[in-house]
Order: sequence, then C-alpha cells, then structure tokens
Amino acid sequence: MALPTTEERLGSPQRIVRFFTLIMSLVYAALGVWLWLTAHRPSAAGALLPLGPKTRMVLGSVFILYGVIRFIRTIRSQFRKPSSDDFS
Repeated sequence: MALPTTEERLGSPQRIVRFFTLIMSLVYAALGVWLWLTAHRPSAAGALLPLGPKTRMVLGSVFILYGVIRFIRTIRSQFRKPSSDDFS
C-alpha cells in the first residue's frame, strides 16, 4: 500500500499560497483598522514602538490601503478564470 504524497494530502501548493495571501491581506487591513481605532488611546509606558495619534492614523491608512490593494491583486491573479488571451 503506497503512502499518499504531500501534494495528495494537502492539495496543490498553489492553493495554499492563494489562501495565505488572502489571509495576509486581511491581516494587514485589520491591523490598519486597529491602529485607527486605537489612535487616540495613550501608548503604554513601556511600549515597543510608541506612536502619536497622527502617526498611528497615517500608518493605519497605509496598512488598510496596502491590504486592499493586495487583496484585489490576489483575487485578480489567483482566482480569475483563464481567458483565451492568456494562451496566445
């Protein structure tokens, strides 16, 4: 009895990459939202990276924008159906 290969057990590595990039884009957007929501709360005394409110809002905006762009690019490149233009 032959043992199943890793690809047979887990599916295509490309499928794993698809969902990992989607999850990471959502993590970036969620981090941006969290930075926005906590912008006016005071930083902890021993914070690793103490940021002011404006800096948190700007950094949060960058993370949200990056997450959205990455999400759209992943959907377009990984989940769209191939067209006849792709093969010519």
